[in-house]
Order: sequence, then C-alpha cells, then structure tokens
Amino acid sequence: MCGIAGWVGFTDLGRARQQVAVMTDDLSRRGPDAAGLECWPSAVLGHRRLSIFDLSDAGRQPMMSADRQVAVVFNGAIYNFRDLRAQLEQLGCVFHTETDTEVLLHGYRQWGIEPLVSRLRGMFAMALWDAGREVVFLVRDRLGVKPLVFSEQSGSIAFASTVRALHRAGFGGTVDPGSVLEFLEFGYITDRRSIYHGIRKVPAGALIRFDVATGTSSESRYWTPPRIQGRPAPAMAFEEAVDEVERRLLDAVKLRLAADVKVAALLSGGIDSGLVCWAIREAGGNLTAYTVGVPGDADDESGAAAVTARTLGITQELLPIDPASAPEPADLTAAFGEPFACSSALGMLAVSKMVASNATVLLTGDGGDDVFLGYPEHRHFLMAQKAASRIPAPLLRGWQAVPRGWPAAGPLKRARTFADVVAGGLAAVATVHDGLPNYGSMLNGRLRGLTIPQREMPWPREGGRTLLEDFLRYDFDQRFTGEYLPKVDGATMFYALEARSPFLDHELWSFAATLPFELRLRDNRPKAVLRAIAARRIGAGVSALPKRGFTIPAERWITTKWRPQFEALFERPRLADEGFIDLGAVKKEFSRAAAEQRSHKQLWHLFVLENWLRAAA
Repeated sequence: MCGIAGWVGFTDLGRARQQVAVMTDDLSRRGPDAAGLECWPSAVLGHRRLSIFDLSDAGRQPMMSADRQVAVVFNGAIYNFRDLRAQLEQLGCVFHTETDTEVLLHGYRQWGIEPLVSRLRGMFAMALWDAGREVVFLVRDRLGVKPLVFSEQSGSIAFASTVRALHRAGFGGTVDPGSVLEFLEFGYITDRRSIYHGIRKVPAGALIRFDVATGTSSESRYWTPPRIQGRPAPAMAFEEAVDEVERRLLDAVKLRLAADVKVAALLSGGIDSGLVCWAIREAGGNLTAYTVGVPGDADDESGAAAVTARTLGITQELLPIDPASAPEPADLTAAFGEPFACSSALGMLAVSKMVASNATVLLTGDGGDDVFLGYPEHRHFLMAQKAASRIPAPLLRGWQAVPRGWPAAGPLKRARTFADVVAGGLAAVATVHDGLPNYGSMLNGRLRGLTIPQREMPWPREGGRTLLEDFLRYDFDQRFTGEYLPKVDGATMFYALEARSPFLDHELWSFAATLPFELRLRDNRPKAVLRAIAARRIGAGVSALPKRGFTIPAERWITTKWRPQFEALFERPRLADEGFIDLGAVKKEFSRAAAEQRSHKQLWHLFVLENWLRAAA
C-alpha cells in the first residue's frame, strides 16, 4: 500500500514541486517506508511507499522506464503480477525489480492502457504518465477498493489518494453544502460527491485520461459490475455453485498470500473470516489469525473465533480491547480524508493499531455479505419484490397515492413500510432511511430547503418488481464504495497496514453476482452458498452463526463517556458559524438525550462533522 499524488499541466514547476510535496507529506502514514518525487516540464509525480514486494530501494516510486518517457505512481497490489511478468518477458521485456509496479510500465508499453488494466487482478489506484504524448491516465480498480481523487483547474489536473491531501495543497474550493447534507443523511459521502467543491473521485472501474496539449480530460469505464438480477435458475444446481465458489475462493486466497513481509489474518466469530482462514490453511499458509476481543462485552466474539481456530488447527492470538482506551472521535478525523461517522471504523482503527505491530499485510473477510447477500434487508427486499410481481400495477399505483405519515410506530408501521416498499421499490427504500427528516429544526440556513437526489427518486409505475436488483446496484454506489471500502482502507492505512480481502476478488465477485437470488438466499437463509461451504469445511455450528459485527456504541457514548467533549464543542460550534445548524435546537435535543443517556445518530453525525470542521480549518 502507498499514497500517490501529482500535478500535470501546470505553468510553474517550482510551485508544482512544492504542492505535490505537501500532498505526499500528508500521505506519510499510508507509506512510512520511503518518499519519492520526480519532475518533468509539465508533470510532477509524488509517492509514499509501504514496502510489500521487493523491499530494496529498487522498488521505490515514482518508477520510470529507462528513458523516463513512462512513469507510474501506484497504490495497491497486483496479485497476478508474476503471470503478467512472465508474459512480458516472453515479449522481450527486461525487469530490474521484483515488484508488481514494474509490470505496469512494461505492460503499458506493450499493450496500451486499457488492455493493460483489463489484465490486472488486484486492488489499485494509479497514475501513469506518458511524457512523449504528454498524457496522464488515472485508473481505479474495478470495485473501488483503493481511493483516488482529482481536481481540474486552469487546464491542469492534480490528484492524490485522499481528499484531505489534495485540498491541503490548495486544490478544490470551499465546503459543499450538498455534500454536508449527504453526510448528515448517511454518515459518509458517496463517490459521486466530495466534501469540497472542485474535487472529484475517480469512480470504481474507471479511467480518466488528461491531455496536456488540450488541457482537457475524458472518462471511460473499463469495467462495470455484472448485471445483478433474479433470473430463472440456470443449469447450475446449488451444490455446483457451492463447489465453484469454493474453488474461486481458494484461488483468491492463494493469490493474496504473496508478499515479502509478514502476512496475518483477521478471525472474528463469523462465517466470512472463518472461510478465509480455512482457505489459508488449505493453501499451505502458516499464518497467525488475530481475534479482537472485548472481555465481558455481550458482543464479544472471541469465544466463537476460538472454536473456529481449534477446528481448523490454526494459530490464533487474542487482542483484547480495553474500552477505557478505545479510539476517540478525533481519530476518525485523523484517519479519514472526509467527514466519516461509521462508528465501527473506531473498532477497525483499534484492530489495525494492534495488528500493525505484528504484521504488514492482513487478510480479512470483507465483502462477503455484499455479493452473497448477507444483510437482513436482502431477504426482505426479495420478499417485497415477489409480492410486487403478484399485485396488478394499477393497485401498486393506487397505494402510491395514499397519503404518507401514518402510523408512527409499532407493527402497523412495519406493515406500512413493507407495503410502501412493495409499491415504491427503491424510491421507497431511499426515503424510509433514517436520515434528514429526523434532524427536525436542528438544521439551519444554508441547509434548509436543500435535498439530495437519493430522496427525490420517482416511484416506479410497476412498483418494486425489480427491487433487489435495483437495490444492489444502488447500494454498490452508496454504502459499498462510500462507507464499507473507505472504512477498511482508512483505518488500516492509518497504521500502514495493507488489508486484502479475497471476497473482493473481481473474478469471484463477477461469478457470485450473476447467481440467481433464490440460490444465494436458498431456504430464505442469508449467504446460503457461504454457509454451505462453512458447514462442509468448518462445521455446522459456524455455518449457523448469525451475522454480527464489532461495534462501538458511539450514539450512547456521546451522552456519557464523550459528553464533556460534545458540550465543549457545541459551546461555539463552527457548524453554527457556517450557518449549518440552529444551535439552540441542537442543545435542546442533546439535553434531552443526555437525560436519557441514549442518543441517536443525528447528534453523532453532528458531533463528527464539528470535529472534522475544526481539524480542517
């Protein structure tokens, strides 16, 4: 893993060097092993290195061809680089390092940018500079595991691994109220926006080409997720699908064991990390599996993880977290480039800090729930989709016309919500979300009267007949790339730890995404395919475990443990100075919550945003 930065198409080389150096300095925690900066008349590339392959100085970046006509800065890991290297050597290429980075240089010259990228299997964000053509390519991996942001101004383009690094170097503008509103709704900012005007995120599976001669850019998608749909079951039976997923998972794990540094695994009490550890054992890996425990906590998973470790016969080490020394809200601001209120990120920060003292690469089980359908809403949306398919469209449209707003609570509310989803599909799901309406009078001035596109979707004439497919596509662009992936990248890279998830292998993902919904939710069981593998390879007890997650009770702690911090921040908050909140209404709501020692996520989001605004000033 690394941090990358650069500026192409500028008019002042001295200033460009300084600004890129500002960015690389800000990215130092992503790459503590080395720093590099290289210049051309119209390009400056910068890099911070976390050494994974070829720990010698030969692996430093920016990495250049011998004639300096092609150069690259790269963040990530190309798992099939040795196969690609063998192909390139047969074409006459001579390699001087043992890195995956050098494959990018030779591959570009032999195949061109899109044929090169289409061959890559891994997670990556890169900038490839062609000095002869005066063109730079910004590329992000298919699923968006690694971040890459950019800003265009005055016929030039600047880029970095994080929004904060780019903005600290003077790129982008003021805080965008629309992005503030999106953060308050979700607790994160999606890939469609940035907290600052003028800064954009390279989409997952996209390539940005910038031409110095014209001062313009173009965007293309070299990969899009397979169409996710509930079509009639193919010839493949359930057991055949299980066998194929198992084979692909083993292959993905084997590829991710390659490194010139110590590799470890994260083992929770759940199915996904248990399967990754099983596959490591099958692949002949002799790694330590680390389990995070919270002694005495009801959600502690260390006991279940210990059973898995004993069953697999692998080495396990427990890392106990003392709640008294758990990460603080300020750590979210330090670790993430934009406001980020995912409370489980505090747990991931604690995990990363402890593991980083023992290993440099960490295999995780992230991603299994998203493509194999492990969340409760997946089952509910499939039920709603089936119900919608049995109801005549005029009746669905008739329900859409019924006034909203009742009942407020209880079983009738749940029934009303289900009926709304049946009739309104994805548009109803987006508005059911506990977000902006629950701020009441706390939002002020610059935010009042604004809305976000997610709450403006029209209800479909045919109701929710394609709801699950629509939701998975929507969720990929929302939580998956906006919350889940940034959480792991930000928390691990804050401690210079490279996280690798076999379930984010694009070949495994592509296969799983096209399996029929009924197969992935067989017998109404979330992640039925993965549960079948777990029952076969680990044991029935593990396969039957419910989904659990390591959580930090942030919404409760702001009224107890963090109450002094909240009250101090909101004596004279920047949120009020910026015209975003009604301070009196916020204080009134916090007093009520403090009396009950139980808050809600709206106050937590305001707390995180206020911390971020102060740090960013």
